[in-house]
Amino acid sequence: NWNDLILSSGINAEYGVAEGNSSAVIGLHGALKFNGGGHINHSIFWENLSPNGGGLPTGPLLAAIEAEFGSFDQFKAKMSAATIAVQGSGWGWLGVNPESKRLQIATCANQDPLHATTGLAPLLGIDVWEHAYYLQYKNVRPEYVNSIWNVVNWEDVAARYAKALS
Repeated sequence: NWNDLILSSGINAEYGVAEGNSSAVIGLHGALKFNGGGHINHSIFWENLSPNGGGLPTGPLLAAIEAEFGSFDQFKAKMSAATIAVQGSGWGWLGVNPESKRLQIATCANQDPLHATTGLAPLLGIDVWEHAYYLQYKNVRPEYVNSIWNVVNWEDVAARYAKALS
């Protein structure tokens, strides 16, 4: 979808501008955000998961979670509640503010990418589009969100955190 969108748009890929057609660029905004955001979000999501995941984060990430949210359990409860409350389809995120270096929980509608939407560097994303959980959890989003903690790849999340701080 992304490549077809770019090729059919009239955008000059080398310079990233429409060849004399700024309306075409503006008209692509929604499709670029949806398709590009979907790629970005899912690329992070799949790395955030592991069959050997779960448990607790360690090191600086755990320390930051405890400093910001009081405890890992309080963080998990707040992130789960925010993610479950997403209206329709979207994402729950743990991100880090690049200026304050503080962790924040955020949600994004549809495929909106966290950084482009909020400025936060994405660390952990939970996909709450029904395609992510419908076959196993039907329409019981809370059960899916509560279960996803068993497969979170904390090594990946910690690496993203360290990179965001550097």
